[in-house]
Amino acid sequence: MFKLFLIAHILTGIICLIIGLFAMSSKKKKGKHTIAGEMYHCSYVFVFVTAIIMSILHWEKSQYLFYIALFSYGLALLGYLAVKKKWKNWLDFHLGGMLGSYIGIVTATLVVNVHRIPLLNEFPTLVIWFLPTIIGTPMIVKVGQKYGSKQASF
Repeated sequence: MFKLFLIAHILTGIICLIIGLFAMSSKKKKGKHTIAGEMYHCSYVFVFVTAIIMSILHWEKSQYLFYIALFSYGLALLGYLAVKKKWKNWLDFHLGGMLGSYIGIVTATLVVNVHRIPLLNEFPTLVIWFLPTIIGTPMIVKVGQKYGSKQASF
């Protein structure tokens, strides 16, 4: 049973990583960007659910995945709901939530697989945990300055 969840998790995680890049690189208007965003959110739901189930099934080894899943999907949900509900400063929340969730999925992917990645596997584990945030946060700020409101909320 665990292997079935793991396969679904890996496949939807790959979809998230690819579709997320597509959504980030496409023009920010209805069409390709919004379709990619819907696909990203949908696949993230599956990544989230499978991560929660697997972390509970193997709590002693994988409890950290539970917390990464909650936090990163929370960001994805924030970004998704912001664009759907169009609350005040919705674009800032959308950008911060979606890009933050992408940092979360990249972090989880690296932490779980770093032992298989040449060069990166020589870095201390703590560096791998923070590297996506260190690289991604300035990107969020830059995108926020380009697309977000003048008074960023994130």
